[in-house]
Amino acid sequence: MRVVAFNGSARRDGNTAILIRYVLAELEREGIETELVQLAGEDLIGCTDCGTCAQTRDNTCSAADDIINGCIEKMLAADGIVIGSPVYFGNCTATTQALIERCGYATRKSGSPLARKAGAAVVAVRRAGAMHAFDSINHFFQIAQMVVVGSSYWNIGIGRDVGDVERDAEGVETMKTLGRTMAWALKKLNA
Repeated sequence: MRVVAFNGSARRDGNTAILIRYVLAELEREGIETELVQLAGEDLIGCTDCGTCAQTRDNTCSAADDIINGCIEKMLAADGIVIGSPVYFGNCTATTQALIERCGYATRKSGSPLARKAGAAVVAVRRAGAMHAFDSINHFFQIAQMVVVGSSYWNIGIGRDVGDVERDAEGVETMKTLGRTMAWALKKLNA
């Protein structure tokens, strides 16, 4: 089994990546292969509603000059998907939203091949807006007909400066529990 995680933060190895790595470590302990894709530095645009994906129906986005089609390939090859984002102005980042829009449209127009895969959102927050960002990511999983995996609390870690989330003991434990729960779900879904 395989899980691919996407870090939608502008910081390559910031708090969001730290939280995601706690999840991935638990999955790896359960024998599940993982990969972390960092979107920092990528120049991603949102969906332009060109309609090409509805015509080609081949799980690709016509804006092929960035990494989105590679991300779609990784999603298709995975049994589980984790999408993480910090909170920017009360929501997930524009980069995360671009990933969601373009991967979502291209796959839905191609017969919803992400259906029944496991999905989990991870959010790093300084103060407020975490629930909206969390919901925005989970909407992607739900509309893709995926199984949304939860934890012992919402999948949120609190911190401002890089590394601050390490001091959020409840957030760290939530991520570890999320990893173990996702491993359990993947084993049940792939039995």
